[in-house]
Amino acid sequence: MREEPVRVALIGMGWWGRKMLSVLDTVPHEIRVVRAVEPNVSAVRALCASRGVALTADYADALSDPQVEAVILATPHALHEAQIAAAVTAGKHVFCEKPLALTKAGAERAVALCREAGLVLGMGHERRWEPPIADLMAKADAGVLGRIHQIEANFSHDKFLTLNRDNWRLNAEHAPAGGMTATGIHLLDLSVRLLGPAESVWCICERLSSDLPQGDTVAAFIKFRHGGTAYVSASLANPFISRFAVFGARGWVDIRDKAHVEAPDGWIVTSAITGGPTRTVEVPPAEPVKDNLVAFARAIRGVEPYPITADHLINTIALLEAVFVSARSGKIEPVA
Repeated sequence: MREEPVRVALIGMGWWGRKMLSVLDTVPHEIRVVRAVEPNVSAVRALCASRGVALTADYADALSDPQVEAVILATPHALHEAQIAAAVTAGKHVFCEKPLALTKAGAERAVALCREAGLVLGMGHERRWEPPIADLMAKADAGVLGRIHQIEANFSHDKFLTLNRDNWRLNAEHAPAGGMTATGIHLLDLSVRLLGPAESVWCICERLSSDLPQGDTVAAFIKFRHGGTAYVSASLANPFISRFAVFGARGWVDIRDKAHVEAPDGWIVTSAITGGPTRTVEVPPAEPVKDNLVAFARAIRGVEPYPITADHLINTIALLEAVFVSARSGKIEPVA
């Protein structure tokens, strides 16, 4: 089986499902979409037919298909927990778009189910596979930046302004706290990866220049259990910007995306190490969405472990849940 591509069912063929189908066309020797599930069958019938992908409206069809080894969930957030449980019952590996769950307890259940069944659980935190982010994490792990003191990060875009206001991406059940589940969670994940579990968070979510029902501007100030802080912000009502900056005792790195990961166009990285000059370099485009999915497939085949650990998955959702609580209360809230 190691030489065969991992055969997957893509669940949800909306904006992001189509993005994943497109990038997976380039790596059919590693991972191959053999089935798609989409309630609105007519919207994607021609697309799936053009790629030879069987299409159905029923998730159960994918779970009962013996060809399917794994499912990729590109579905509304509040459905993830039940869909993961169903996939595990059917013996399928799971790749889940963020967020894994909306509560820490839900994340713990998902992680435990996959672990106990011996199944790989992948996560749509593709920012980790962006070359400058991967280089930053390697430098931090090696101590090149010294003790990490602080993170400043923003990931904003205005793509949702054109959505119908009853779209699930704007629904409080699936996406409370403005853009936190859409974009901010990537920054929470990277912060947890670099600074460990969070201790407390103060979040402000406002509606400042749109009619988006859950707010258009969100900011969270996070204190971490082992020291260090992060400021994470996101807007759903201003033009695209993505910045991730890390400051340590021996150096700092500031990473800026040229374009949204939907169509990556490279990065501008500015950095400095103690005693040296400030340097700015341009990093060429890469396809982190593809690279994350390939890492998932390789973990299934036993080539290498999947790099996002269970602790990272759970600690990120624990922080996300506390962000939701703080956004409602307007107070500093503990992280479970």
